[in-house]
Amino acid sequence: LSTDLYLATLPHLATYFDASPALVQQTLSSFVIAFGTAQLVVGPLSDRFGRRPVLLAGFAIYFVASLACALAPTIGVLIAGRFAQALGACCTVLVARAVVRDANTPEEGAHILAKASSVLSAAPLLGPILGSWLQVAFGWRAAFVALTAYSVAAGFAVWKLLGETNNHRDPHATHPAGLARNYGGILRSSVFWSYAIPGALSYGALFTFISGSSFVLIRVLGVPTQHYGYCFAFGVTGYLSGTKMCRRLLARVGVQRALRIGATIAAIGGTTFAALAVAGFDHWTTVIGAMFVVLMAHGIVFPCVQAGAVAPFARQAGAASGFLGFVVMACAFPIGAWVGASHDGTIRPLAFTVAALCLTLLASAIGLARFRGRIGASIA
Repeated sequence: LSTDLYLATLPHLATYFDASPALVQQTLSSFVIAFGTAQLVVGPLSDRFGRRPVLLAGFAIYFVASLACALAPTIGVLIAGRFAQALGACCTVLVARAVVRDANTPEEGAHILAKASSVLSAAPLLGPILGSWLQVAFGWRAAFVALTAYSVAAGFAVWKLLGETNNHRDPHATHPAGLARNYGGILRSSVFWSYAIPGALSYGALFTFISGSSFVLIRVLGVPTQHYGYCFAFGVTGYLSGTKMCRRLLARVGVQRALRIGATIAAIGGTTFAALAVAGFDHWTTVIGAMFVVLMAHGIVFPCVQAGAVAPFARQAGAASGFLGFVVMACAFPIGAWVGASHDGTIRPLAFTVAALCLTLLASAIGLARFRGRIGASIA
């Protein structure tokens, strides 16, 4: 919701603040860099102090930051507010992954993450639709007012319902020596990188659509703002389909083959998108059709990546989950900047960027498979 609810406002933010698309993209890029970097700290904090206190602190930060965004008088304040908002959002996403690892085996975790992804797809499915109508009815600030209200409701639910799951707290997790030891082990793990690299590329393709689709659909192809949410939601149904496919594939073929199937689908969707752009099919159906296929592939790839990358680190699940998030967001940050800078009034930069990322994803899924084999039996 932190990104999808306000996607329809991006072109209007450019008009409201008299800002370039590249500057407006920084409201996404600042979120991404803060979200990714904070995970390096949030993960160890949850390993040391527990999941619950870190999660509740994250909701408090998110509430204050969302309110600041809603009241922002300048684009600079909005960018700063988005940066702070990401710090709070980081706590919720990272702790959720760590909780799954705390309470389940790697195999169970992969299935639960795929199931959770299906449920959570309601946010990107309905968020852009709601955001589009909020923009038309009340303007861009309404999206952040809605996020502020939602953070209160979600934080209260967590406070009442979620217990502590970290039964092996590490008192040295935040000490410099402990951090160096934990992250050093993750950095040296070829298993971790064999999942993290495809995961970062898959998310990069998704983030290309997140950061560029509203400008292309609304400004280039003339889709009305109130209809943009439906276009994005159609793409998200691909993601929902992918998460359901992932659950079936995990049961039948295991994590490794499911990952390769997802990467293959992504490559097909990305190259077809680029070919249609070159052929001159500049139509909104081209964009959302490609979005559907690429997001479906992401729905297959990412649950496999999350389970596989964290699986070798039962006692450092927070740190491993945080470092995975950092790698993914570190890939997304330059992609967001590139999408804003390369925008030229056509669909080609969007299509070519998606195609390049999807082809590289397939290459990494195939080329790094031998490293994933070390724990394949434990999570397949």
